[in-house]
Amino acid sequence: MNDSVRILGLVGATHDSGIAVLAGGEIDLVIEEERLKREKRTRNFPRLSLMAALGADGRGLQDIDVMVTPWDVRRLRRSFSRAVFSHLPFSLSLLSERSHSPQRSEIAILDHYLIRKLRKCFASARLPPLVCVGHHESHAATFFVSPFEEANILVMDGYGDDAASSLYSGKGNVLERRWHSQFFNSLGMVYTVVTGYLGFEPLEGEGKVMALAAYGDDACVERFRDLIRLTSDGRYQINMDYFAFDTFGELRPFKKKFFEVFGPARLPGEPLEDRHRAIAYALQHVTEETILHMVRHITRTSPSRNLVIAGGVALNCVVNARILQETDIERLWVPPAASDAGAPLGACLWHHHQTLGAKRTFELVRADYGLTYADEDIVRALRAANLKWELLDDATLFSRVAHDLANGKVAGWFQGRFEMGPRALGNRSILADPRNAEMRDTLNAKIKKRESFRPFAPAVLAERAADYFEIAQPDPFMTLAPRVHPAKRAEIAAAVHVDGTARLQTVDADAQPRFHALISAFGRLTGVPVLLNTSFNRKEPIVASPQDAVSCFLRTDMDVLVLGNHYAVRAMPPAG
Repeated sequence: MNDSVRILGLVGATHDSGIAVLAGGEIDLVIEEERLKREKRTRNFPRLSLMAALGADGRGLQDIDVMVTPWDVRRLRRSFSRAVFSHLPFSLSLLSERSHSPQRSEIAILDHYLIRKLRKCFASARLPPLVCVGHHESHAATFFVSPFEEANILVMDGYGDDAASSLYSGKGNVLERRWHSQFFNSLGMVYTVVTGYLGFEPLEGEGKVMALAAYGDDACVERFRDLIRLTSDGRYQINMDYFAFDTFGELRPFKKKFFEVFGPARLPGEPLEDRHRAIAYALQHVTEETILHMVRHITRTSPSRNLVIAGGVALNCVVNARILQETDIERLWVPPAASDAGAPLGACLWHHHQTLGAKRTFELVRADYGLTYADEDIVRALRAANLKWELLDDATLFSRVAHDLANGKVAGWFQGRFEMGPRALGNRSILADPRNAEMRDTLNAKIKKRESFRPFAPAVLAERAADYFEIAQPDPFMTLAPRVHPAKRAEIAAAVHVDGTARLQTVDADAQPRFHALISAFGRLTGVPVLLNTSFNRKEPIVASPQDAVSCFLRTDMDVLVLGNHYAVRAMPPAG
């Protein structure tokens, strides 16, 4: 086994197009195509990501030993006929690059599609062999970069090659699947189609529904329990009397019974009613009940008290916190790119450890494995926008930005490489003071231009997290929403959701020294070692380049822009 093997993971034609490069078992690069194309959830072949990683002519392919993709298309072909695929809903179809109709699905020929696109993109380059890795196997393989030597791994998403939920056992560099659900028996698909029913974008608005749920009541919970039924074997069964996503296309995910019980769908932009809030609450509450039911059965049938959760459902930070609070699980780990955005990396990890048998040597403690940009790129972007700036040393920069934030200003914070996954974790962030509850409304209305009910995440020094939150483990990737200690809620009022929880990020000095230094400076100034942290974007993918950051700054009401050590405001003060 050659431990220096370089593996390229890639996927295109899905809702999370992107690439990853694994070198000798360590992460070298992870890029979601949407960051470079500036199109959310792009289905395009990841041409821009590949060119950034390999060069415009693909010369870097000569250093790649093998390519992997996180879909076992042969398993898919065995499991379903082409006739079945022609009826999959839009959200399940792996479509051609330009098509927005489920009539032409690429799902059964994904490997051929990728090879064809690669040859077109890099006509003169030698292509390494392409290996198809199972979809849930790719999600589960994030165990190999977790802090655990052994764990159970629960994978839950909309769908995989042959399942919607799977359970694996992991030990060392070996994973074993213990069980899997049927393809359409999907907790993730129920959450997605109900998200659409509530007037939000499927595969985009699930987090909005999770936030909205805290404003609802239990009026619909009993009715919703008929949709998702718990089974005695520690699993669940979706009641297909309500759903049609196993038969019909995108426009008909529900059967008549769903509307008879819950009423008509909310159109995007329509006012939110108490009925909608109650349905959101019921969806979230029953989802939590179901996952807790599964985890409790896992702890009864397995000696391990470590749990990894992956797949899109793993982004449900509220239930993740409840797992730690209400089950026998002692340590929980969720990767920063738990959804399909992390699947190319997972496919690399599976091939390296499971297929090639390589020992584990790497633990994922930070998420910034995207592209980095030189100071020349930063200066060029600032000059192009006619912005004036100062180049500050670290101590001056951290002190000045801390004072700005303490004085109620909002800062765009751009540092180093961009992160993988849906969360900005201190490298592509918008930052603000959490002490004033009005700051939440200011950010929603003036900066993000989004719904007023959506909360913001507190980033806290890891060594001070237990002082503010009911949590006994680190959470560097913003995957848990524990309760805020009642005595601290007024102190960080803008960071506390209406239900008393907060989706926190613990910031470690070794993993994120610059972000830790800024929060420390703010803590020394205010006595509160916490900052509000939200993604550096506005109805677009999180910014990648300095040009993206400057553009977003100019289109919003942010007060301060920091690019590396370059400090800019809308009107610079006179020198001296």
